Amino acid sequence: MARGLAQAGAQVVIAGRNPAKNAAAAASLPGGRSLVVDLAGRRACALLVERVVKEHGRLDILVNNAGINARGLPQDIAEEDWDAVIETNLAAPFFLARAAHAPMKAQGGGKIVNVSSISAVFGSPVVAPYVASKAGVLQLTRSLATAWAADNIRVNAILPGWVDTDMTRAARDRAPQMEDRVLARTPAGRWGRPEDFAGVAVFLASAASDFVTGTGITVDGGYCADG
Repeated sequence: MARGLAQAGAQVVIAGRNPAKNAAAAASLPGGRSLVVDLAGRRACALLVERVVKEHGRLDILVNNAGINARGLPQDIAEEDWDAVIETNLAAPFFLARAAHAPMKAQGGGKIVNVSSISAVFGSPVVAPYVASKAGVLQLTRSLATAWAADNIRVNAILPGWVDTDMTRAARDRAPQMEDRVLARTPAGRWGRPEDFAGVAVFLASAASDFVTGTGITVDGGYCADG
């Protein structure tokens, strides 16, 4: 998504808690920058927006993509794991969006893209905090969209399906049968790749989607369609 936006002309600031990953991501972008921040801290969300606006003069696009997971049956999930997932996956998008509202409204509008998941509409016995957080992101998207439409701030969500990432590779290592199960249900016949999300991010962040708000776009190779 960052590469797609950068290639479309956006000046991208990568924000994350891992300095090495941040720097590598920013280095791969034309004019990319990175800031080290742990989005589980609510004050950190406000300070991040303040710094970006101060250093760059405006904030046109906010992409909420940070996410963590905690696996286990609901009765075995520790309270601190529940709190960590909800804080990063759901609270951070809310507090970042809330901080972005004022500068976006002052400049005449903006675009917020929240990354939810097809897990928002599918239950799972072993990732209840993740599923709850991603369903919350989808409903948060709808609420912010209706609240801020008059301010010309468009808020939409992307719902990724099964994508080849570090997080899903770890899950496949624990459950080798997952690979065949996902492929058997996905009409596209493959796992998603990060580059599959560049186009939808550019669409939702650009004038092409000015009459689109409060919606979730599924990017899953047809997984949900094969119901």
